[in-house]
This record gives sequence, structure tokens and C-alpha cells, in this order.
Amino acid sequence: MSELALLGGRKAKNKAFPEWPMYDDKERRALMDVLESRVWWRTPGTKTLEFERAFAAFHGARHGVAVTNGTAAIEVIMAALNIGPGDEVIVPDFTFIATASAVLFAGALPVMVDVRPDTYCIDPDLVEAAITPRTKAIIAVHMGGHPADLDRLSKIAREHNLALVEDSSHAHGSEWRGRRIGTFGKAGTFSFQSSKLITAGEGGMIITNDDEVERLARSVHDCGRMPGEWFYSHFIYGSNYRLSEWQGAVLNVQLTRLDKQTAHRHKNARLLDQLLGEIEGMTPQKLDAGCTRNGQYAYIFHVDRDAFGGISTERFIAAMNAEGIPNQASYPPLHDLDVFKSGEYRKKLTGRQAEETHAFLKGKFPHTHRAAWETVWIPQPALLGDEEDMHEIATAVKKIHDHAGELAAAPVAVRETA
Repeated sequence: MSELALLGGRKAKNKAFPEWPMYDDKERRALMDVLESRVWWRTPGTKTLEFERAFAAFHGARHGVAVTNGTAAIEVIMAALNIGPGDEVIVPDFTFIATASAVLFAGALPVMVDVRPDTYCIDPDLVEAAITPRTKAIIAVHMGGHPADLDRLSKIAREHNLALVEDSSHAHGSEWRGRRIGTFGKAGTFSFQSSKLITAGEGGMIITNDDEVERLARSVHDCGRMPGEWFYSHFIYGSNYRLSEWQGAVLNVQLTRLDKQTAHRHKNARLLDQLLGEIEGMTPQKLDAGCTRNGQYAYIFHVDRDAFGGISTERFIAAMNAEGIPNQASYPPLHDLDVFKSGEYRKKLTGRQAEETHAFLKGKFPHTHRAAWETVWIPQPALLGDEEDMHEIATAVKKIHDHAGELAAAPVAVRETA
């Protein structure tokens, strides 16, 4: 019988990883407090307001605006920055669709550039090369929790008078040179979807140190109202992006664990860097010298097929899952998504911009392609395990490496390719 669990052998790991989401009586009490108060709506409530202030303070920001989800956070900040038809926003090609779709929602064009080959974060050199007279903003995505190069990006934004927005949906509590991310530009946006580093199932946040950005973002998220004005006065475009009191209460409790959990994830990820780095064909996501703490939404590593008998990434992932190590799907390149390949995205554009040739859609994105199709992601709850768990992850990978030839020769089950 094969040693590999995928081929009928025993699993390398049987001990369970920590369950996610985590909760205890503090969340129960917080929810009961909201229930019994009968104030379930954010507008007269206090729980979401408390969370906004606490989350902003945790990241060193003056202001926080809680919204319904991470996509909404980017949509609101696009409106608050007055980004609209005819404008361009530079985004990484390697990110979740929301980074680009929120730009399209504003009627602007997301201009995609490649990422760095080691951190998988947006390449500042390519950002600078993509700037045109239409460019109004840069969205930097902190991939897997690792901050983009905020030194270079901040400098580029200042020199070209552009708004820098940090898409921090993976990076709650991450640090760049000892300073928590989210306030290096005009604003930072966060997600509290179920897989994120703190969660209420859904939810999002905008943080900023810019008083005017906060004023406009708060108005946009609350139907165009302005603080201190009559309830039925509406001054600018807005919609209803308000977070509920239920979610604010839960997230306020979740936040109390974030600092300790972030330190734990970062420590375990550095152990994995060491352990996996000793296995031929394994290249962990680089920890840039500027990254003093990585929130580690996921542990990302590149798999060299040649060192694993030429097996596909999908085959490797199936083998990992069989050994008891969870995996999280990587993002496909933005420019390869149907919405862009079919031209459907043009329906959100107007004027000449809707008809023009967009050269970046025919460009080459070698590092995004490599990151999308050749990396493996271990989700963040696994990093909340103990040191033994990290060694067991490495043991499972080493087992696959040592038996890769057997794996390559075995037939692929239908369920692996479905």
C-alpha cells in the first residue's frame, strides 16, 4: 500500500486544527446585550460606533466607518474620493475581483499591473509606469497579510498627487516598519467575511486619518446624510452601507483577541518558513524586511513542479487535503476573468473609455500567473495551532515530496478534477 493518504495510506495529520470562527461567552453576552436593548439598528445604537472607534485606534487611525462588507468598503471610498467616469485606478492583477469591481462600480477603469515575484504584492515600478493623466488612485493589496511596499507606493502617490488606498482585507494587524497598515495613504479598507482574521460572517471597515475623507465616506455609507443635520436631509450621493448593531457587538469582542492571535500566526508562519524552506521545491512567500508583522490571512508558498515529479498544483493540493492539511484556493488573474475577457466590464464605462483598447488586458503578467496557478495557500485558522501542528504540516509536505513519483504515476480520480 502507498504511504500517501491520497493513494490509500495513512494520513500524516489526525490532530484537528483550531476551529474557526472562534467565540466564547463574551460574544454570547454581547449579542444578548443587543437583543435585550431592543436597539438593533446602527443609527441610534452604540455597539457599532464603539467598534469603529476601537478598530481605528487599534490601527492608529483617527476615524473608522463600518460598512456591510469589504467590497462595500472599497465602493464607498471610491465615492468619497470622487472617483468616477473617465478616471483610472491602478490595481494588482493578482487580487480578489472586488478590488477591481469596486472601481468599475464607480464608473472608472481598473488598470491592472503585475505583482512582485516574491511577495505577490503590487509592483511599484509597474505602478509608476502605468500612471497616465487619467490616473486618480492606486489600490495596494496586502496579499495574504503581507504589506505591499508602502515606502515606494506612498512616495509615488505623493509625487503624482494620487490617492493611495490600502486593500487590507487580508491584513488586520499587519505592520510595516512597526506601524500598523491602513493609514499610509488616504484610507485603508478591511473585510470581516467569515474567513477573515476577525469576523461577524460579513462586514467591512474604512479607516482614515483624513477628516474630509471620513466625512464623505460616512455620508456615502448613510444615504448622503451629514453629521448633525436633519435626518431627512441628503447632501451627496449615498446608499445604505450601514453595519448592524449585532455585527458591531460581535466584532468588538473579536477585536480583543486580534493582537494576540496576530502575534501567534506570525510566529507560526516564520517556523513554517524555516521548515518548508528545507524541502526541495518549496519557496515560501518572502517576508520583506519592511514587514515587521504579517497578519497572515493565509500562509502562501510556491511549489516547483519539477521537484514534485511534474505533478500539477491541483494534484499537490489534493494530496495535501488527503494528508489532513487544509488548503484555500488562490485567486485567478483578474485580466483572465470572463467579465474582462468578454468585454462585459465596458458596460460600466462611458464615453471614449468604453470604446478604447485597453492594452493591459493583452499584457503579460508572468508573476501573477505563477502566483495564481503555482502557489498553495494554507488558511489562517491552521496558523492558530501549536508548534506541533506546524511540524506536522511540514511532515505532510515532505511525505508528498518523497513519494511524488508514485503520485505522478497514479491515475487521477474524477473527484480531484471536478
